[in-house]
Amino acid sequence: MISQYQDVTDIQRVLHSAKTIAIVGLSNNPLRASYFVGYYLQRHGYRVIPVNPRESEILGETSYPSLRDVPSHVDVVNVFRAPSALPAIAEDAVAVKASTLWCQFGVINEEGARIAADAGLTVIVDRCLKVEHARYVGRMHWLGFNTQRITSVRAGLQ
Repeated sequence: MISQYQDVTDIQRVLHSAKTIAIVGLSNNPLRASYFVGYYLQRHGYRVIPVNPRESEILGETSYPSLRDVPSHVDVVNVFRAPSALPAIAEDAVAVKASTLWCQFGVINEEGARIAADAGLTVIVDRCLKVEHARYVGRMHWLGFNTQRITSVRAGLQ
């Protein structure tokens, strides 16, 4: 069922129209994937708003304890949290009138996706925002991480 939340046209539209991205679960640790994604998005012109109750600042931006505490408009809510947290995050995304709920690799929760979709948000599930940006807007770069989704080996030849 998650395939309905992986439409290429939706992904490209979100990447081209978004300006502000709130990253829920953004870590202040440069070795974590969320930090790398946030750093990458900043370098490509997006305003990144950290949402992490344990930090006061990440990537030079004020970190907020929840989405509802963010004082400015959010286009995309990018989720780096456990799938069980997604329904509450989806409700917050709806409450702050975000346009898109974007769930990173492995953040799959049908209830959370349905809450956001039923409220009219674009929902992307089990995709990495950085990887999709590099694929459709930026360029694939040697400095990335192994997503095990992109390979130069043809199927059946492994």
